[in-house]
Amino acid sequence: MVHPYRDKTYIRKDVILILSEYAELNQTKLFSYCGLNMKKHKPIIDELEKNNLLVRSEESWGSKNIIKYKVTEKGRDFCRKILEPYEEMFPRKTKRQ
Repeated sequence: MVHPYRDKTYIRKDVILILSEYAELNQTKLFSYCGLNMKKHKPIIDELEKNNLLVRSEESWGSKNIIKYKVTEKGRDFCRKILEPYEEMFPRKTKRQ
């Protein structure tokens, strides 16, 4: 299945909205729910974390470490004040033109 191109701005918004909806997700579920490729899109998640829009935590589970993400209040504000108005001004394209 070919997925349409999604601008990084919309990927950022989708990540913040999904985390807001679920409160906390492990890395695998976050990428799956957002329709992202871990290798290709991990830098976007890292960038959101670096800018304090997400917070990352690690939890031991047996011999493995589980990475979990939560959206911060700064992330919610950024989504509400910047990303939502951006999408109103420049809506996503639903079809290829």
